[in-house]
Amino acid sequence: MEIHWIDLTIFIAYLIAMLLVGVYFLRKNTSDEDYYVGGRGMGAGHIGLSVVATDVGGGFSIGLGGLGFVMGISGSWMLFTGLLGAWISAVLLIPKLYPLASKYKFLSFPDALKFHYNARVALVAGIISLIGYIGFTSSQILAGAKLASATFPSIGITEAVLIMGVIAVVYTVMGGIKAVIYTDTVQWIILMAGLIFIGIPLGYQAVGGMTGIQNAVGDEFLSLNNLTWSQLVNWLITIVPIWFVGMTLYQRIYACRDEKTAKKAWRVAGLFEWPIMAFMGVLLGLFARVAFEQGMFTDIGFAPGSKMDAELGLPLLLRSILPVGLMGLMMSAYFSAIMSTADSCLMAASGNLTNDIIKRSSADVGQDEILDEKEIRKTDHKTNIRYSQWVTFAIGALAILLATIMTNVLDLMLYSYAFMVSGLFVPVIGMLVLKKPSPRAAIWAMIIGGSTTLITTEMLKRMQTTLPYELDANILGITMSALVFIIIQNWKLPGKGTARMMTTGKI
Repeated sequence: MEIHWIDLTIFIAYLIAMLLVGVYFLRKNTSDEDYYVGGRGMGAGHIGLSVVATDVGGGFSIGLGGLGFVMGISGSWMLFTGLLGAWISAVLLIPKLYPLASKYKFLSFPDALKFHYNARVALVAGIISLIGYIGFTSSQILAGAKLASATFPSIGITEAVLIMGVIAVVYTVMGGIKAVIYTDTVQWIILMAGLIFIGIPLGYQAVGGMTGIQNAVGDEFLSLNNLTWSQLVNWLITIVPIWFVGMTLYQRIYACRDEKTAKKAWRVAGLFEWPIMAFMGVLLGLFARVAFEQGMFTDIGFAPGSKMDAELGLPLLLRSILPVGLMGLMMSAYFSAIMSTADSCLMAASGNLTNDIIKRSSADVGQDEILDEKEIRKTDHKTNIRYSQWVTFAIGALAILLATIMTNVLDLMLYSYAFMVSGLFVPVIGMLVLKKPSPRAAIWAMIIGGSTTLITTEMLKRMQTTLPYELDANILGITMSALVFIIIQNWKLPGKGTARMMTTGKI
């Protein structure tokens, strides 16, 4: 199927518009605070839409469609955990974090850990977060490439990766977090309009409405109970913690004009995740399954009963039902969702490398150093921005390279999520609930938690088996992280005097 010139023109116009946003904010950014946290004066509407765009993004276009294809509308429960994560963090995290972030001018997630622990904890967290977000960025670029190549066969995976990657990297490098947040808002409006006015109505009509759906798939596809308790637990343990450890989310909390704005933005994001976006995504996946069972994809090479990747269902449906012009609009909508996550992850990785690893990779610091850094950050802002842009560009290039090597979106996202959630969640909880959390406990919890999940995941994959009840390896990683943290937190090491008395027997 060749790309019609009308669809291509619409899509190119969309990409150019995204680049122009980056050019606009290139001139607006005057400090690293502008570049990484938007000058700390943004409103709830833009932040809320940016949060949901970042969190759902490529996972929405690829993952939710795949869930709807496999299990029907019950797949919507995955984003119910996103609603829970957003609202719980609005109650527990934002009230404690925002006043400190505003007072001490935090720029990153590890800044908060450094305040409550020390610089070594922040450094380890920055490395873990950097690795995770490079993986996130690559996975989103790869998701866009899969979507493009499945919809437009004349575009190969490598070419699609380069197109997606270069556009996302260039406007992010130029515009920083402001460009990311404002393009997220525009991109999410485009996606919403595309789904409401194009994708869902035409998809429903193409499969023959409710009669066609009921004749093609079982009743379980229209039920909200078509899932196991272990699936729900796995989603909870994977998605809820990300709201407490995601660098992209901390940057947006810092970007809000006040604490009330941040809480409102998180409530808005939660409602957009579930039920709004959750049901839209799985419905399109369900329509794709019905179309597959009806033989709509036979000419493309996927006859009913043949083996097919569930994640391909949605792009194949769009390819089959959308007329000229609407195809360009709908593809712009889906690329919007993917790029809204890719650009945010790229900014997060850049902030981690610049702020948490390169600038502060030496000795332990406390609150006094954070205060000193406020003075440091006031100097030579233009140089700081240029430096940050080069770092962002380098990370973006690495992410594009990884996307050309990796072939599975789900695997890349799984490893990235596992590494971050299992390693960072417990130390954040310690930061929120303890008056004097142990830096040693935090570091070992990060290392043991993340390593346990990654090793367990790889072993299970090689052995072609699962944990009991098909539970996610994150559960084991977080459990080990919590045990290590609790043991070390409550393990009182002897002081020098006590150690001397123990060696002489005079206790």
